[in-house]
Amino acid sequence: MGNAARAAPDGYTIVFVSTSYIVNPSLYGKIPYDPFKDFAPVTLAAVSPNVLTVHPSIPARTVKELISEIKANPGKYSFASAGLGTTPHLSGELFKLSQGLDLVHVPFNGSAPAIQSALAGHTRIAFTVVTPVVPQVKEGKLRALAVTTPKRSPALPEVPTLAEAGLPDQEADTMQGILVPAGTPRAIVDLLHGEILKVIELPDVKERMAVLGFEPVANTAEEFVASIRFEIPKWAKVIRDANIKAEP
Repeated sequence: MGNAARAAPDGYTIVFVSTSYIVNPSLYGKIPYDPFKDFAPVTLAAVSPNVLTVHPSIPARTVKELISEIKANPGKYSFASAGLGTTPHLSGELFKLSQGLDLVHVPFNGSAPAIQSALAGHTRIAFTVVTPVVPQVKEGKLRALAVTTPKRSPALPEVPTLAEAGLPDQEADTMQGILVPAGTPRAIVDLLHGEILKVIELPDVKERMAVLGFEPVANTAEEFVASIRFEIPKWAKVIRDANIKAEP
């Protein structure tokens, strides 16, 4: 990222970023870029929902029932995530903080091992990205209680959003965004945005994105800027309140 931030703003350097772009400024003491000054957003290309699942041994069938179950059994439950500082982890921390829950975080190296831990009943609650958990939900091995995006996921259309489940303002997703170095002429930004939009609209690209669990967005540069400026302080507060620390 540091090299990209220092690259010539001529349209020949294009940076693909995930949610770490908006999380790392608060998660680490020092990073090699300024997310507000060093890059010009082009578009938020796509997002993938996070999903809250529980092992069937937990009696809760709704988010509200899960909250009641955890509160009735302090110290009993933990939740698995895809790793420290990932949006599934932060989704779980926001859930925990907002409801005042006694819930221990157990980080894994990716969603797959977090799901395996939930399946085995070791960490019976899990926040993960949606795609790898769909088969387990469809087979009844795990129960999906909510997705963390503003809209329901096409991968699990029967699963409500957190807002629908009674917990508004807890949206979170895994994003794929496109940036260029700051100072890149607006004509180049507009050209790139138009070409990216054409690619995202291709049926085979949409099909591949769906397989990977991503939903196309392709919003404007201004909308992407607004999203970055909203998301960075939002997750900074969660990281601070949850006392999350990571080594650089």
